[in-house]
Amino acid sequence: MNAESAVRSLIPDRGTAVVGEVAQAHDGSLGTAHAYIDAIAATGADAVKFQTHLAHAESTKAEPWRVPFSPQDTSRYDYWARMEFTASQWAGLKDHAHDVGLAFVSSPFSLEAVDLLGAVGVDGLKIASGEVSNLELVAACGALGVAVLVSSGLSTFAELDAAVACLGEADAAFAVLQCSSTYPCPPEDVGLNLLATLGARYGCPVGLSDHSGTIYPGLAAVALGAKVIEIHVTLTREGFGPDVSSSVTTTELRQLVEGTRFISTMLDSPVDKDQAADERSELRSMFTRSLVARYPIRAGHVLGPEDLVAKKPGGGIEPAQRTNVIGRRVSRSLDTDERLRPDDVDPPLGAPD
Repeated sequence: MNAESAVRSLIPDRGTAVVGEVAQAHDGSLGTAHAYIDAIAATGADAVKFQTHLAHAESTKAEPWRVPFSPQDTSRYDYWARMEFTASQWAGLKDHAHDVGLAFVSSPFSLEAVDLLGAVGVDGLKIASGEVSNLELVAACGALGVAVLVSSGLSTFAELDAAVACLGEADAAFAVLQCSSTYPCPPEDVGLNLLATLGARYGCPVGLSDHSGTIYPGLAAVALGAKVIEIHVTLTREGFGPDVSSSVTTTELRQLVEGTRFISTMLDSPVDKDQAADERSELRSMFTRSLVARYPIRAGHVLGPEDLVAKKPGGGIEPAQRTNVIGRRVSRSLDTDERLRPDDVDPPLGAPD
């Protein structure tokens, strides 16, 4: 996968990219992280995303738990430390993702993490909601020359304005993702209305970072024009970790991918109503009706309303033309249920009166 195709898979001109978010679901196991890559690739998604934590560079012992879920770790700092991979391990994960056709993305949580991911050669970076106001990190991400996804979950518009300006100065390819930092996110907090607002405000592709634990917001966002859908993934709802309730299973992710492709194709394929009807003339003939003789009618008879009835199939004079044939003389004899055709009346239907 080259850099150009990787950027397109993250921020496509057409269609929508689906990014499977592993985050910390690997729980510090390199083998589990690799298993997630294979599982997400099998769904047909475009990219896999991780988080790159370096405890000493981003945290202190005073950092509180968002959810105190891990009896293994005495502090949040200890948890981040246990989530770390080495540069060579990150490179192995990236290579694995490329081998199975996925773009490789991660969220850096320190300048050191940006440098690490730059050395690894990631295809894209995600600026997490809590890092949007960290303009030093935003600038470092923009300078790396890869696609940047900006999450907006904890940001004011003023903070987003500053981050977007920072990325603009770096001439970075970026998208802004609507996000509600609620886990799991209820439908009333998804904020689909903000997709149009973000697109108009920043003139960039927009997307949705979804924490609902369902595929519904993602599908709705695609229909509204989202170019990127990012969603947390779990291998099982019985799994360990703080994000399981906000995640979809790989089966659900496959459904999201299939639905996204279906919706994207519909949006990219406008239908001409008249042309479609013309192309289906054979079906129209089968399922529409024609005016037919209610009983035997002799040539020369002047048609009255009681002489005709509308029956299938089509192909004759359409029922909507009934008032135009009433009062005209029949030019040939008709049997019961025989379709009336334009030349069967005098003057012929469509000819100048």
